[in-house]
Amino acid sequence: VQLQASGGGLVQAGGSLTLSCVVSGFTLNRPAVGWFRQAPGKEREGVSCLSTWNDITHYADAVKGRFTISRDTAKNTVYLQMNNLRPEDTAVYYCATDLGHSSSYALCNGRPSTWGAGTQVTVSS
Repeated sequence: VQLQASGGGLVQAGGSLTLSCVVSGFTLNRPAVGWFRQAPGKEREGVSCLSTWNDITHYADAVKGRFTISRDTAKNTVYLQMNNLRPEDTAVYYCATDLGHSSSYALCNGRPSTWGAGTQVTVSS
């Protein structure tokens, strides 16, 4: 099981970015997959997670209405569309999964077992 995140970068406040997470070793029709972030000096937090078997999503309060998680099963890819970015969204973003979790809420609020390398998102004011 592997996950590879990409798409981070530097953007001005109010701008948009789309992160991509290509997965391998499993299919996007059973486990939950999600995006997490860690800012300097802060704990890692669940940003958005998707239950791939029923398409139920979960979002952290800080990103509701601005971020959208989606997936393309044929491409084995999960996306995070981030709009109206704020300086406080600056962090390293990771995608993660846990084959034992099918609930988006449980994944985002738990400790996923499998992580990809992070991608840096920097939002300037």
